This record gives sequence, structure tokens and C-alpha cells, in this order.
Amino acid sequence: MNPYSTQFIEEDDRNAVIKALQSPNLTQGKLTQDFEERLCEIIGVKHALVFNAATSALYAAYQAIGLGEKDRAITSPITFVATTNMMLECNALPIFCDVKRDGNINEKLITPLITPQTKAIVSVDYAGNSVEAKSIREICDKNRLAFISDSSHSIGAKYYDKNIGTLADITIFSFHAIKPITTAEGGALLTNNTDFYEQAKLIRSHGVIKKELWNTDVVRGGFNFRMTEIQAALGISQLKKLQRFLHIREEIAQFYDKIFAGNPYFFTLHQDMRHTTTNHLYPIILAPEFWCAKEEIFKALLASSLGVQVHYKPIYEFSLYKNLLGDLELPNARDFYRAEISIPCHQKMDLTTAKETAEKILKVFENFKTCLR
Repeated sequence: MNPYSTQFIEEDDRNAVIKALQSPNLTQGKLTQDFEERLCEIIGVKHALVFNAATSALYAAYQAIGLGEKDRAITSPITFVATTNMMLECNALPIFCDVKRDGNINEKLITPLITPQTKAIVSVDYAGNSVEAKSIREICDKNRLAFISDSSHSIGAKYYDKNIGTLADITIFSFHAIKPITTAEGGALLTNNTDFYEQAKLIRSHGVIKKELWNTDVVRGGFNFRMTEIQAALGISQLKKLQRFLHIREEIAQFYDKIFAGNPYFFTLHQDMRHTTTNHLYPIILAPEFWCAKEEIFKALLASSLGVQVHYKPIYEFSLYKNLLGDLELPNARDFYRAEISIPCHQKMDLTTAKETAEKILKVFENFKTCLR
């Protein structure tokens, strides 16, 4: 089975983890600090904090800006549910804004959703492709809102010539196993705001500050959201390969663009992207006449040993959110979900594998010239 995305662990990665295991400190040691410093250098920000998961980093970000009861945050419904679940954990509610053709939040629809309760805009770089950050930044500045970028898909991507991680008040990266680089599980919070950094640092480790010798104080609530030295060792090793991995993904994406051009079954997004993407996902968007056959197409692709997936079911369709927000329907998000399938695109592939994958996909679609239902 060729998955839609997967980790690529090499000998030097394994050696780095083994070396970390031989260290006297398996947690709260020098490697996590080194990883944070290297993230700052590569991205170009003042502060980076690594976490046990991007979900934890999101929670810390929301807490750091003071997101709380009765607050609202405007975000995309086309994202993994962690983006909004962590809002609920802060006793705040998401306000969903519809998306554009590329799956990213439609910045032109944000302003009408702003109310006195709005505290932040939380954008999501769908598939590793940047949102229109300049427009969102301007909206946030005009309305005195925090700008948080859930860039879980997009470490190494750019918005024009600017690195993702430098555009929002706080940016979140994910190092989950299927992301462009991995620490198995893990995430990071990046910011140029020292106050946000200090608050998130407290949240990450029980709200504890160290004084002299054994003496400590607890100044706010917090958790154990720390990354281990073992994860950090893997992260440092993988970070050295980020550009190589992204280059492979881009080669495959460009190959797909060409081989799929003009087919009657679906269109692709990559060739129209204005910014440098990570290609964390390579989505194909089914033509409307195939939406009703999507389940059968999906099963046929799996049967062809293609580990496809769908990204994402709109969050407002989940029972939890229906109970909280009532029945919602955003037409573009609805249709994007009906149409999208993510196909294999990752750094373990080469162009030969990509060609085999593309041929299998087109062969599957040849059997679905008419809708089955």
C-alpha cells in the first residue's frame, strides 16, 4: 500500500535517537533547546517552543493570547479537529468561515463574521499552501485581533518570499509521522512576541518557574506538554533534510500536474498555487458528476494499493459541534468535502512510483464514467 503520506527514517535518524537514549537526560535536556534554536534560525523568528504534539501547542497558543469563556475565534472548517477542539478546551467557540477553491479560508468572508466577542483569527495552511496572510494580518490589525496560523502542514513553505512562521502572531507546526519531517509525535510554537512565548512556556510545563536551588514557584495552571530528548534528536536530524524532502514532494506534484492535465474526471490544485507549498497533501478534486460515486472510487483506489484519504470532513458536521452550534452549512466547504481525495505524495516515492500511482488512478476512473447512484 502506497500511503498518501508517510515518514522517511534513515540511518542517521536512527543513530541520533540511539545517541539520545544514551544521554543522562531523556527529557528537559540540551537537545530540545538545540532543536528550538535551529527552528528559530531556519524560520527566522525570535522564539520557538517544541511540544509533545501540535495539539498541545495549539492549546498553549490559545491560552497565551487569553482566549477564554465567551470568546470566539474565526477559523476554517476544513482542518483537523484539533484546531477547534483546543478552542473548546479554553471555553471558547469557533466561528467557521467558508473556504476557497484551494481549501484555504476565504479571507474576503472574514470581516462580516467579526463581533465584539471575536478574539482571534486562526488560519490553516491547507495541504501546506499558505493562506493569504497579508490580508488576514490587515484584518487582525484593523480589528485588534490575534492572528494564529495553524501551519501544521507547512513547515518549509513560503508566502511569496517570506517563511511560514514569520507572518502571524503565533504559528504552529506539526511533526506528526505523516508530516514533511517528523519527531514521531510532536509540534512547535513559533512567535516574535516574548510575552506569548513566556506564557506558552509556562503552560507547557505545569506553570512552574525555577528559583534558586530546589525552590520553585507555580504562577499559573499548566500541563506536561514537553517534548522528550529522543523526539528532539530525531527532529534535529530530520530538520537537516527538510529541503531535500520538500524537493522530492515538489517533483512528484509537478509530475502529477502534467499527467493529470485535461483529464475528464478531476482537477488538481497544485499548478495554481501562488506560494511555495510543502505538498503535505496532493488533493484531487472530483468533477461534480463523480461526487455521488466517491465512496466506490475511494474503495477502488484502496483496492489498487493506494492509501488515499479525504481531508477533511467539515468540522461543523461532527456531532459535538452540531450540539454546540446547531446545523451549519457552508457551500464551498460542503462541496470541497464532497469532491476531495488525497493521493500519495511523499519523500519515499520517486518518479517511477509516481507514474505507477498516476496510471492506477486513471485506470480506476475509467470504470466510473457514469455515476453509480
